[in-house]
Amino acid sequence: MAKRITTCGLLIALAFVLSYLESLAPIPIGVPGVKLGLANLVVLTTLYWLPAGEVLLISISRIALSGLLFGSLTGMLFSLCGGLLSFAVMVLLRKTDRFSPIGVSVAGGVFHNLAQLAVAWLLLHAAGLAAYAPFLLLSGIVAGALVGVIGGLLIGRLQPAAKKAVDETEQS
Repeated sequence: MAKRITTCGLLIALAFVLSYLESLAPIPIGVPGVKLGLANLVVLTTLYWLPAGEVLLISISRIALSGLLFGSLTGMLFSLCGGLLSFAVMVLLRKTDRFSPIGVSVAGGVFHNLAQLAVAWLLLHAAGLAAYAPFLLLSGIVAGALVGVIGGLLIGRLQPAAKKAVDETEQS
């Protein structure tokens, strides 16, 4: 049990550091909220060797820490809603074994942005928000594909070692 807690703690720290690094160099395209989502590398890769509950804990913890330290409560609400829907979609697609890490990641990126758009609409009731949809969908596809390519490479490289570590943890 201690190894599992330690592993999750280290993965939360890694996701948090990636969020921090991303906050240092925002993408200057003029559309609010568009990010590459480097921390999603941790979520995507761990979906391939940890139970979904542990991956959810990692994702929510990273969102809360990043929101508290680098953002605002409103930003954290947007990230949490996007992260939860994205996570649910990624878990479902991962379980089908019909999608590559790139496909899982693209779906996660798109649904993350759709959830954030829905929350913005619920809070602001502004019809003009629909104009952001094409930009957010495109950014979700592009960012998801980039994260998926990198994640796929990491999964291929780390899968044997991660499986061994998880198996050892379950035996102890």
